[in-house]
Amino acid sequence: MKIYKIFPLLLITIILLGACAPALPESIKIGVNAPLTGDIPKVGEGTRYAAELWLEETGGTINVGGKDYTVELVIEDNESKGESAAAVNTKLITQDEVLVIVGPQASKQAVPAGAVANDLETPMISPWSTNPATTLGRPWVFRTPFLDPFQGPVVANFVSEEFGYTNAGVLYDIASDYPKGLAEFFQMGWEDIGGSVVAFESFTTGDTDFSAQLTKIKDAGAEFIFAPQYYNEIALIVQQARELGFEGPIVGSDSWGSAELMNLCGDACKGLFFSTHYAAEGATGATKEFIDKYNAKYGYVPDDVGALTWDAFNIVKKAIEDCGAITGDIDADRQCVRDAMANIREFPGITGNMSFNEEGDPTKCAVIVKISDEGLFTFYEQVCP
Repeated sequence: MKIYKIFPLLLITIILLGACAPALPESIKIGVNAPLTGDIPKVGEGTRYAAELWLEETGGTINVGGKDYTVELVIEDNESKGESAAAVNTKLITQDEVLVIVGPQASKQAVPAGAVANDLETPMISPWSTNPATTLGRPWVFRTPFLDPFQGPVVANFVSEEFGYTNAGVLYDIASDYPKGLAEFFQMGWEDIGGSVVAFESFTTGDTDFSAQLTKIKDAGAEFIFAPQYYNEIALIVQQARELGFEGPIVGSDSWGSAELMNLCGDACKGLFFSTHYAAEGATGATKEFIDKYNAKYGYVPDDVGALTWDAFNIVKKAIEDCGAITGDIDADRQCVRDAMANIREFPGITGNMSFNEEGDPTKCAVIVKISDEGLFTFYEQVCP
């Protein structure tokens, strides 16, 4: 008689356990935290375009463990503000329940947003942020670009070898994480090779008149200016420097690489150099395929934001596939994606091969680009760690 009493209890227990198991989702949500409005809307546009092109190229699905899952992109505007980027991540994680987040791009937004992603244990990958603080001590946060401690000395060495200069002037936004950090790393790199920074001038986000700072740089005897600013500011800086009679080179960083730069700067920027992640002009293989598809669809050559975002989405795709299964338990699935991303080795990105270190940073080469007389970003040389 006892066996008949136990059997119904076992059956009920099995039914209850099955009812408690998480339901398998039909779709995978990927969050996109982008500056669609604010100071750098072209960065947001490139982010969204690359994301949508990637979704189209994948057929809108990812196969995990033999099952096709529909991919939903949840794209949110961070308004190019740090506090908004943090709020966007909170929404994407707690309300939309995304599996992983791509973005933000600029370090000013990526640093605070990364803190949220790490605290709420959701994998995040920034395609463009180069400030070390974005990933430092945050096991849930990754990136696809090189870091500023590498980029700063790359520019310093290039200027020294290319021009033989010794006196540098620096102009940067003191209120923004990216230019402030990169200006400091450049200064350290420049002084390490025996150069002098004769003027280290700053301004605040939103300023449009740089004549006072540029005059100080010129009067201090700077032979060139390093300006690690965004494309919208560079056009003003270069034009105002020339109007004040500064004739030396103005050298930049990866924040120059927007498709909008030449529309704003025109002839004044032709012949100048900047460090970046890839050169569209003369690209081959998978990089050229991406450029051609992007150009055909959107009518212009993608900048480094678009290329890095493309790489970030393909890294996310590989990490999800490498999990082998989607359980429906969002916490467990997020943990699996994070672990799979951390284990990626020699990923063949269109901006270079990538393997992540313990901080979630890739080891990559930098490219020096020269702006041609036609206004094209042409490959000049490559610098590797």
